[in-house]
Amino acid sequence: MVRTDGAGATHDLLAHLEALNTARRTVRYLVGWTITEDDERAIAKLPERAWESSLGQDGEIQDGYGIAELTGLNTRPGWPVGMRLLVRRVRPAGRHKKKLTAFEKRTGWKYSVIATNVRHMWGIAGSHQPQWLDALARAHAVVEDRVRVDKAMGLRNLPSKSWEVNRGWMLAANLGHDLDCWVRLLALHDQGDLERAEPDTMRYRLYHLPARLAHHARRRWLRIERTWPWADVFVLAWQRLTTLPAAT
Repeated sequence: MVRTDGAGATHDLLAHLEALNTARRTVRYLVGWTITEDDERAIAKLPERAWESSLGQDGEIQDGYGIAELTGLNTRPGWPVGMRLLVRRVRPAGRHKKKLTAFEKRTGWKYSVIATNVRHMWGIAGSHQPQWLDALARAHAVVEDRVRVDKAMGLRNLPSKSWEVNRGWMLAANLGHDLDCWVRLLALHDQGDLERAEPDTMRYRLYHLPARLAHHARRRWLRIERTWPWADVFVLAWQRLTTLPAAT
């Protein structure tokens, strides 16, 4: 599954993704779509009954948001055969008002279009529904959070003028980011705010805690400062991680 924002709606990218499909591999995509006047004319043809309520990531209905199937109404040529178009509408916020088109000002909605080749996913009920696909596409928005965390893990400042040194730095920073995500997922998933903690919080509460692993009488002893407010959480995370099965 490949998800991108509006920059991904190019002929070359979609043709490339379609060409990646083989007998052993299925490549699906959900990409943003730059709306033109042709798209707006297609949207204007949609009857009100075509709009369905949008769903949040938890499956609950989002009041004031709508999603509809635009496939078949858009006549722009040259795109992959079988591609679907879904259109989403929201009431414009203050930050949107300067960028609204004449059509959006007239209708009172802000529109965005998603292009996809997903017709149905085997074994996933409802995967053909515009509501489900819209929610799946919007889950891509977390990429902005991941970029922010990457910067906090070291990508904000590259250490050298050398391409090779900076490439190694980026690899190390991304490995650190992956490890941070896995620690929170595997060891802190039920620990309140630590489940979604930012790197600075994780460093202060857990990663920078002085500790020593000692061996005595054929046993391992984890020695940490007992008065540290998050000592119990540290121990819990340690126990959970050390009891994970070895990778095979």
